Amino acid sequence: MKCGMCNEDGLSLHKVEMIFIVESKNASDMNGVDKFKVAIRRESAPDLMKGIAVILMIQVHLMELFATVDIQQSALGKISLFLGGPPAAPVFMAIMGYFVARSQQSSWQKMALGVKLLVWGLLLNLGLNAHLLIRIISGDFDLNPWTYVFGVDILFLAGFSVIILTLAKRLFKDKWYLWFLLMLIFGFLNIFLPVYAGDIAWLKYVQAFFWGFYHWAYFSLFPWAAYPVAGYLFYLIANRFSLTTIHPRWRLLLAGLMLALLLIFFNYGFNVASNLSVYYHHQGWFMMWTLLFLLLMLMAVSSLPEKLMSSHPFRYLQWVGKNVTAFYVFQWLIIGNIATALFQSQQWTGLMFWFGIVVLSSSLLVFTWQKFRPLFGEK
Repeated sequence: MKCGMCNEDGLSLHKVEMIFIVESKNASDMNGVDKFKVAIRRESAPDLMKGIAVILMIQVHLMELFATVDIQQSALGKISLFLGGPPAAPVFMAIMGYFVARSQQSSWQKMALGVKLLVWGLLLNLGLNAHLLIRIISGDFDLNPWTYVFGVDILFLAGFSVIILTLAKRLFKDKWYLWFLLMLIFGFLNIFLPVYAGDIAWLKYVQAFFWGFYHWAYFSLFPWAAYPVAGYLFYLIANRFSLTTIHPRWRLLLAGLMLALLLIFFNYGFNVASNLSVYYHHQGWFMMWTLLFLLLMLMAVSSLPEKLMSSHPFRYLQWVGKNVTAFYVFQWLIIGNIATALFQSQQWTGLMFWFGIVVLSSSLLVFTWQKFRPLFGEK
């Protein structure tokens, strides 16, 4: 499984800004300390969501690549796959879209960032598949190496999405209804687009980045670009309609209605998310269901008590979220290369062991990278 991340360079996603703007009448009555607490809460929510998503992403990578087929098909295995679905890649992409909307960078800077992400995507594919590619070249495995080199991981999706959001902003400005239409186009149009079935291999690899049902296309633009567009749309709606001024009673009612819809169609959402081939190429209705899930997740995280947010486990998750790019890269380099030797061979004990090893190793590597990154010109 190829899961995703948000960029922490250029758009300063590692310096997470406020998700909600404090602009209600009540905000004017707060003292300085209360305002500071509200700001901290608004900043910590996206970090926590990304941190949770990274940990869920690690466990689902292990489930897909390390676990035996029997475990994958078990009830707990399907729950693992589900947890690596809506709470993972869609979270990263929606938050990324939100911060693209907030960014004050020029269009050229954003376009350059998009290209940079595409290059990173290719380099990461080479790195995480290095062991496998060596075995293929040496003749140990009779596999097509190009599906691994050009596997459509989420970094490619992120790069193309930043470019598309930047161009769309010049066309749509802040007209939220046009962004809503764009979200629906990405989410629903996939099944209607023609898929190349000829013999020219490179055309298939190119098309896989945009649409098609190729097995190496994990995060094609259709339907996955709908999530960064949704994040951008959320930013526009939150500012245009002042969502923070909605009375708590109405917010609670809205949350109840969304939860009811989520539960009514839960079997549908669960079945799609726990079937990887369907999940990677899902249709628009699943996209809409997932957006409900993300909104409820955001509301739940934003409502956590301050004491819990300040506890060590939650502070660790927020730290992971702030360093999501490095954490994502390191966990993939570890899991991807070990998977060549342990592919679908581990029982539950082995999975728990490797989960601990990957989380600990990735944390130590991220911590070390933080210390040495200034030497490489990184801020």
